[in-house]
Amino acid sequence: MKMPRPDGEDRAFFLSVLPKDLRIHVRPMFGNESAVVNGNMFTGLFGKELFVRLSVEDQAELLVEEGASRFAPMKGRPMSDYIVVPNAWRSNPKKVGEWVARSLAWSSGLPAKAPKKSKS
Repeated sequence: MKMPRPDGEDRAFFLSVLPKDLRIHVRPMFGNESAVVNGNMFTGLFGKELFVRLSVEDQAELLVEEGASRFAPMKGRPMSDYIVVPNAWRSNPKKVGEWVARSLAWSSGLPAKAPKKSKS
């Protein structure tokens, strides 16, 4: 399977919709970008798709929007809690930013993950 890659414009858009919050760390993820809080990924890029991690209630609200879908990096294998934001919303970064902020708020309440130990 060939991994999709975001271009410079996709990366710039992704960074532009992240809240200004010192708890956020941007990390590479399989040649793409992700943002984590307390060790938990809450949003990211997969090629041109921007996805967010949401509560069950927020997932249901977002999924009724045209173009939203469950995030499935492998066909037929969706990741639980992650929803792809409609691509058409790129023309409305404020709206995308609001969903990213919801994702950050919900994900920051998850138990923190301990940093992975490096192999020695």
